[in-house]
Amino acid sequence: MSGPVVAGVDGSERSLAAAGWAAREALDRAVPLLLLHASPPLPPRVSPVPGADAWEHVGEQMIRQTATDLAGRHPGLEVTGEHVAAPADEALLTAARTAGLMVVGTRGWGGFDGLAVGSVALRVATAADCPVVTVPERRAGEAPGVAEATGAGEAGGAGEAGEVGVADETGEEAGEVVAALDAHGRVAETADFAFRAALAREARLRVVHAWALPAAAPSAWMIGVLEEDRAMWEDQEGQAVSDALRPWRTRYPQVDVLPDVVLLNPAQALVRSSARALLLVVGRRTAERVAERHLGPVAHAVLHHARCPVAVVPHPPR
Repeated sequence: MSGPVVAGVDGSERSLAAAGWAAREALDRAVPLLLLHASPPLPPRVSPVPGADAWEHVGEQMIRQTATDLAGRHPGLEVTGEHVAAPADEALLTAARTAGLMVVGTRGWGGFDGLAVGSVALRVATAADCPVVTVPERRAGEAPGVAEATGAGEAGGAGEAGEVGVADETGEEAGEVVAALDAHGRVAETADFAFRAALAREARLRVVHAWALPAAAPSAWMIGVLEEDRAMWEDQEGQAVSDALRPWRTRYPQVDVLPDVVLLNPAQALVRSSARALLLVVGRRTAERVAERHLGPVAHAVLHHARCPVAVVPHPPR
């Protein structure tokens, strides 16, 4: 928690939205915000020295403008910017080694219409040493959110980014923090991140534990399950969730917690819960070697389909 919040910025509307989200988070944590712009150096044969210098200057100018905009809107926030001549994913992963949190847009300038998560965001969420938050683009018909409120098109800067799902068209408060929890696995890092996030936002914490029928039981979608059997299994899963959350409920008594135990595919349950969420928190098993790190199927599905910012929190296998 003590490291800086780092936001990857490439000048796109999504990245400026992520920078606005990161600014508020850094202010809440009372830590500096580092805006990082990275692009690989142009090959000399492609661009002469003046062209390469101009290319770097554009990135530095964009970072300075974004930092100035955010500092003006968030008094007391320490904002610095840095341009790195390296591939974006490598630069962000390097910065993640000393960061408390990494924030990126789901996509940058690259990609194509319909692409939910770009290669850089996916790579960083998969391999970073620190928690990573991906901030999505607001979809048509949704409440005013981050992407629309950046104001990048008018001012050329980060704009006043708002929380995805914070308010509906009537301006009424809405949203909660949602956490994915496997009560039978390791929960410490994910639970602590989620409780802190809910406390900072003064929001309810919905803890989703999606469970499946025992392997020996008939499928609920193929054969009707006796109600008493299903009720027994639900009670068992509910008790497991209660036991897993007890230390954090004691540590964060101010947080209103709603356990949500559902018989449903975990990814489907989480994506459904994300529609009105301020933030969705999922865990990711990590490994010593970066090459061995990967996203599980649930985290992968959530990153591509969630309708709110997603925090991916690394944790040891057990």
